Amino acid sequence: MNVLSLFDGISCGKLALDRAGVTYDNYFSSEIDQFALQISSKNHTDIQQIGDVLNIQAEYLPQIDLLMGGSPCQGFSMAGKRLAFDDPRSALFFEFVKIMKITKPRFFLLENVRMKKEWLDIITEHMEVQPLLINSNAVAPQNRQRYYWTNIPNVGHPPMTSTQVLKDILEDNPPDNYNPGAALLAKHNGGDYLNPKYQGQANKIHNIEQKAPTICAGAKGYNYGFIKQNGRIRRLTPLEFERLQTLPDNYTEGVSDTQRYKACGNGWTVDVIAHIFKNLKLVQDYDARKNNS
Repeated sequence: MNVLSLFDGISCGKLALDRAGVTYDNYFSSEIDQFALQISSKNHTDIQQIGDVLNIQAEYLPQIDLLMGGSPCQGFSMAGKRLAFDDPRSALFFEFVKIMKITKPRFFLLENVRMKKEWLDIITEHMEVQPLLINSNAVAPQNRQRYYWTNIPNVGHPPMTSTQVLKDILEDNPPDNYNPGAALLAKHNGGDYLNPKYQGQANKIHNIEQKAPTICAGAKGYNYGFIKQNGRIRRLTPLEFERLQTLPDNYTEGVSDTQRYKACGNGWTVDVIAHIFKNLKLVQDYDARKNNS
């Protein structure tokens, strides 16, 4: 089985395949971010990197059995400028469609953020399957709603198997460099926002007794906000970002904190993708029994 992962990032899809027990012969990855590539290559020595999605000559690839990817979401995100397909990053979705038409994979998986219905309908029309909206909170301590388009049979919502909340994945004694500066702390009046003058996600102190809000790719994690633990207000650490995405501990280690936050925020919740791929494993097992009978 050959896998092609577009916009592969830090290869969360490969982790999910392995976690679901799906076997494959070749894993081809298209990614251009140098830090994502550094993280991916540190953790996986068997990935075959094929470069920029815009330069892929798909007709020369071997038969692709699984095509997957999370095309850049900045143009669709409710937190952005909502340029949709006028944003060149989100327009890369059409590269996924083009490569899918050329390679004709047996299975595909596309992921993207919640978005306006008119944009959702355009993607759905091209994918020719209805999307499934899954919240990562079923398998992780993070609320993260994402759309998934796939033709893998019988994929449904994952059962609510994770009772973890934010406090369950916190480090006990993270370094002091994750504390906000004294000037910022001086503005805190004990409320839900570190600086009550600015009441936005990046300034909010989140309740560690609840599921975390969606982490994103903002520099230094400030787009996430802050937490209060043992009387101390601080940002989450990169390790805690990894745990919210059900990545292995220290998976993104080896690059700067800024790049670790970005990599996690741009990545997939691995256990959600593994849930989807469990149905691919069932197909694979059925095919094996059929061939051996």
